[in-house]
Amino acid sequence: MNLLIIRLIIFAVLFWAGLKLYRMYREWKLEHGADQPRHLDDARMVRCSQCRVHLPEDEALRQGDRWFCSHEHRDKFLEQQRPPED
Repeated sequence: MNLLIIRLIIFAVLFWAGLKLYRMYREWKLEHGADQPRHLDDARMVRCSQCRVHLPEDEALRQGDRWFCSHEHRDKFLEQQRPPED
């Protein structure tokens, strides 16, 4: 019987400590998480057809059904797509 009571006390102390740590973590997360920008979470991501880097759609360049991260990559990709001149 004494062993059962000791186990219950240990369990209660561990549960209390875990709950206390969780609350401290949650409070820390609220304090430090607000500093980070949230606008990228809602942005649709597209992939550059030249270098395959993902970037937000509002920062990308569109050429037809293709997306590019810069003017240089767009021009380079379109240059490679042209048939060779004879």
